[in-house]
Amino acid sequence: MTPSDKLILVGHVAGGFGVRGEVKITAYTADPLALTAYGPLLRSDGSHALTVTTARPTKDGIVGRVKEVETKEQADALRNLKVYVPRDRFPEPEEDEFYLADLVGLEARDPAGVVLGVVRTVQNFGADDMLEITPAAGGQTWYLPFTKEATPELHIVEGWLLAVRPEEVGEREPE
Repeated sequence: MTPSDKLILVGHVAGGFGVRGEVKITAYTADPLALTAYGPLLRSDGSHALTVTTARPTKDGIVGRVKEVETKEQADALRNLKVYVPRDRFPEPEEDEFYLADLVGLEARDPAGVVLGVVRTVQNFGADDMLEITPAAGGQTWYLPFTKEATPELHIVEGWLLAVRPEEVGEREPE
């Protein structure tokens, strides 16, 4: 999957709003109204989900009209629908910046260059971002903290990152 093929989760339908078929969407974007600028919102399989025609911000998203919904019942039936946009609809990050989604698919290599696995997802369980790694040798996924100590080098264009397991952090030579 190339970066332009990646779908980025941008929100979910919280349900209907009012009695006229408006839809409330919880946004995962910094600016909730950005949902209106990305074009049609997609389902996780890439198929069309919603086209926002009008919107106003709420404290955690937007409320508005979507082309595919005419009644409150139709809006309520979409509750919990996750909506995505292709990665290439986002603005390019500044130099030395990246989107967390750009880490997915990178090889995780140890300091000797051995491929430990591939980044499956980026999770946040409340304290910090964690990279879920699918092991190259197979088996159960494992988590690597996304910190300077555990991932001191990112080579996104080349498709890999340096991974130092927490138990190995103390073993590294100081830089």
